Amino acid sequence: MSGPGEGKIRLGKADVYIHLKGKSNARVTHIDIELDELNKIIKPGEASYVQAKEGGVFIGLKKDMIKKAEKIAKE
Repeated sequence: MSGPGEGKIRLGKADVYIHLKGKSNARVTHIDIELDELNKIIKPGEASYVQAKEGGVFIGLKKDMIKKAEKIAKE
């Protein structure tokens, strides 16, 4: 994990949960990252790509998502 750095804009502090199958309407066990600001970039129902990295995960964005993220970064 590289932490803060040039070109990194903090969105906020996320709540992260392991959501177990059969509990709170989960059909499969998965990881929830709950942060309202993410929905400004990735809308509910849209799919993205996640890959593990040292100390966390990387969420890859599609072209339209990249435009939204870059707009937020300029604000």
